Amino acid sequence: MNQMEFPLLLDIEKILIEWQNDSVIDDTKLDSASVDTAKLHAKYLQWLSLAKLQLKKSQINQKSLLKIKWLYYNGKMPPEEIEQRGWEFDPFDGLKVMKGDMNYYYDSDKEIQQSEEKIAYSKTLVETLQEIVETLRWRHTSIGNIIKWKMFQAGG
Repeated sequence: MNQMEFPLLLDIEKILIEWQNDSVIDDTKLDSASVDTAKLHAKYLQWLSLAKLQLKKSQINQKSLLKIKWLYYNGKMPPEEIEQRGWEFDPFDGLKVMKGDMNYYYDSDKEIQQSEEKIAYSKTLVETLQEIVETLRWRHTSIGNIIKWKMFQAGG
């Protein structure tokens, strides 16, 4: 996989289901739980890296989209390109729109909304994976606490 090839969207639901399984520490197999921590950390760190790249790609794509939409809404886009994109030639349906009101059109534009949804999804994915990686960083403490508790219960 080269530097800019990665899945378009990591599936947060699948990651959360996988984390539900991976986060369980079997207190009868603490040795393997401890050994597995590094593997789990590597797995989720890889996904975190991909999610960060996905977020950056979505942000870059939105900047390009906003420029194209600015050209379109401000009447600076060539008619051939408008036709090629299948857009209406008059985005305002004959209305005279003041500059201060342009955000209403940008905010209600379906393509811009979809772009913002992708960015919000990617941000949530990054935050979720950061939390998982942080939890894995401290997993040894949880395992240590389980060991101490078992020693206490055994009278030691």
